[in-house]
Amino acid sequence: MSPLFPVADGFASPNRRGFLQTSLAGAAAAGTLSLPDLCTLRADELRRGGRAMILLWMAGGPSQMETFDPKPGTTNGGPTTTIDTAVPGIQIAQDWPLTAQVLNEIAILRSMTNKEGEHQRASYQMHTGYVPTGTLRHPSVGAALAKELSDKNCDLPPVVSVGPTVGSGFLGVDYEPFVVQAPGELPGNVVGRVKGPRFNRRLDLLGRLEDEFAAKGAEVQVAEHKQLYDKTRRMVLSENVKAFEFANESDETKKLYGDSPFGKGCLLARRLVEAGVRFIEVRSNGWDTHQDNFKQVTKLAGPVDRGMSGLITDLKQRGLLENTLVVWMGEFGRTPKINPRTGRDHFPRAFNALMAGGGVRGGQVYGASSPDGQQVKDNPVTVQDLFATMCRSLRVDPSTENFSPIGRPLKIVDGGKPIEALFG
Repeated sequence: MSPLFPVADGFASPNRRGFLQTSLAGAAAAGTLSLPDLCTLRADELRRGGRAMILLWMAGGPSQMETFDPKPGTTNGGPTTTIDTAVPGIQIAQDWPLTAQVLNEIAILRSMTNKEGEHQRASYQMHTGYVPTGTLRHPSVGAALAKELSDKNCDLPPVVSVGPTVGSGFLGVDYEPFVVQAPGELPGNVVGRVKGPRFNRRLDLLGRLEDEFAAKGAEVQVAEHKQLYDKTRRMVLSENVKAFEFANESDETKKLYGDSPFGKGCLLARRLVEAGVRFIEVRSNGWDTHQDNFKQVTKLAGPVDRGMSGLITDLKQRGLLENTLVVWMGEFGRTPKINPRTGRDHFPRAFNALMAGGGVRGGQVYGASSPDGQQVKDNPVTVQDLFATMCRSLRVDPSTENFSPIGRPLKIVDGGKPIEALFG
């Protein structure tokens, strides 16, 4: 009998993996392990695997033609030219020279396709895998993945975002993103105002006041508040909170990432992965280039090019890239046709994304758009396909269900198939 959840290659050492599979199979066959026991053991193994994801979010929708699917020499291509990369035969747009040098670690998806072309709706869908509704707040993919991957004994939040992002929805405060505004600095709201013993006495007093409030019918609200304060207390008193600071980083490493807020956010992401955080988002704003698209993308690309290439290089050098998935994307692409303001408008029909690390084989292009960029030519990738691929990388079952407040089970990914060609 095979185990209920076979452990994927690359997840643990061969001896440990074989022992786990044999033990689970034997125990299940003997009837000494129930289904919940099997699921618990599998979840514990996932958490010990130390897998994590970093989302590099290009807010506004980056133009595919000025990033990683250029169309030089065509009417729709505009003035954008191409440059060679570390992979013979693969070219990208001119403003990404540092990314070009590490493209052997990156897979380009040139056939992303979707229907949502409005910022708020598309951003929500590209963060949750679901279209927005008026009755339910879906958890972000970061929250859903962190729920499966995070170690509950870790003193740091399982989800951290450099800049605002979509929240944890019905998964609650345990997986709500901890938002950082100034990467490289200790967040002001985690600095203890008083020393440990006095701090704990204050919390004890707060607890007694909350108990009185709970006795008057506010049990649920008090329980959630206590849960949040307990997490905050552990973080404030933990040595791991120093992961938010860059004091012990060398000048060489800081230079690798660049001095921009985005570059610092990428450096923070690497530090947080090392400290046990399982999902980090780093946001770059301004990609809604309805006018002066070409000048704007050149300006925007510089910090992202350095920060992303530095992140991939640093993760690789530290032996972290194999277990850390890096995804670059925005909510949609831009119109192939250039508008009268030398800009590009919203275009979800055909756009691009990047994936690196986490078992993804770099140095490849998956899918293609048509020569004029108006549609996907082959191997279309839906939002659900992309999310299923993230789960495949992180060894998370995409059909895992979480129960909404109305009792309805919702899968992490509802539909879609992982892109197996990206692995191996």
